[in-house]
Amino acid sequence: MKVLVIGKGGREHALVWRLHQSETVWKIFCATGNPGIDQIAEAVPIAPTDVAALADFAKSKSVDLTIVGPDDVVAAGIVDHFTRAGLKIFGPTAAAAQLETSKSFAKTIMREAGVPTADFAAFDDAESARRYVKSRTGSMVVKADGLALGKGVVICHDTTTALEAIAEAMERRRFGAAGSRVIVEEFLTGEEISFFALCDGENAIPFGTFQDHKQVFDGDRGPNTGGMGAYSPVPQFGPEMEARTMREVVLPTLAAMNARGTPFRGMLYAGLMTDGERINVIEFNVRFGDPECQPQMMRLDSDLAENLLAAVEGKVANAAIRLSPRSAVAVVLASGGYPGEYKKGIAIRGLDRLEGNVPSDIKIKWAMKKIRVKVFHAGTAMRDGKLVTDGGRVLTVTAMAPELATAVDAAYEAAEMIEFEGRQFRRDIARRALGSS
Repeated sequence: MKVLVIGKGGREHALVWRLHQSETVWKIFCATGNPGIDQIAEAVPIAPTDVAALADFAKSKSVDLTIVGPDDVVAAGIVDHFTRAGLKIFGPTAAAAQLETSKSFAKTIMREAGVPTADFAAFDDAESARRYVKSRTGSMVVKADGLALGKGVVICHDTTTALEAIAEAMERRRFGAAGSRVIVEEFLTGEEISFFALCDGENAIPFGTFQDHKQVFDGDRGPNTGGMGAYSPVPQFGPEMEARTMREVVLPTLAAMNARGTPFRGMLYAGLMTDGERINVIEFNVRFGDPECQPQMMRLDSDLAENLLAAVEGKVANAAIRLSPRSAVAVVLASGGYPGEYKKGIAIRGLDRLEGNVPSDIKIKWAMKKIRVKVFHAGTAMRDGKLVTDGGRVLTVTAMAPELATAVDAAYEAAEMIEFEGRQFRRDIARRALGSS
């Protein structure tokens, strides 16, 4: 089949890379692509949010399946537009995407469905939010209601911090329209887990568990980012917890969405907080994660295109998701200053060492330990024939090995081979799972 992938980041590079290995896919287009994607897919110079032009392109090229990457493209109604045009597209409608685009909507659905989640209140004006915060004691979380690139969440351990978070979102408009409404919810403790399920509106099947590392610095310090690294599988989240999540979270959510007349089709990404046997949903996303998608595609042993097409056609029961039992680890190399201001156009060096020129001693070691390493492009560009930085998250170095510790060591060994001015990355991805700080 012919497939069109929408997006240009590390997630989309991982999707294109896996589709490129599919026996059922013979042509891949990507709008708009990046230097990594462009090596294996045909770049389409149409903005991801120009849904009408993309639909015209898909029709003109007889595209069999379109896969949406970024959240803002889903929010723009691309699935609705493509469906009306008779085109098959993987992702939720704009109405169903409210599970991610509106945190208050998602929390309401959770209440209706009986899905366990933190207590919350939603506010459209800052003064009401301030009165509520002042009436509470203990830690709380202030969230921008809309899409904020993963940065609209502030954990507040005191009232002063919470009041400042409200002012930043609602009055200073740090997150634009996304912060015109805020959610204030109770602070939960435990381990955060990213749980994925492939959904066709009525049915769903699991698509892996991951642990993301949101904050920019080691030890979960500093501001939230879009994600600085992830690993999978999560040792403390076994088959029993997976079955419970499907039973207590995913299927009730699908039923509640159906009852509203907005069935959810696509990838449901539940951000969970687990504490022993307790499971709470922190938030929903409605697409592949980033950086979770990179280790997810490394572990996937079944045909991605066929499985996603099954979801589009309402045949998830026929899908066959097979994930390798091996561990995969992703380490994000970010620009200096990210998630704040950062420079672009900085030369990237050393990537060629991982694309055919790995030192012989390392190559032999990786072969003996059955290690696979892949670097996914995110914020990169070509300038005058040279690879340069072009975003906050620049590259995702991903390694897979039979044991988690081996994959971690390989990912960091590979990360150290790549250099650019201001490069920063967390050095503790998956360390908690290995029993180290």
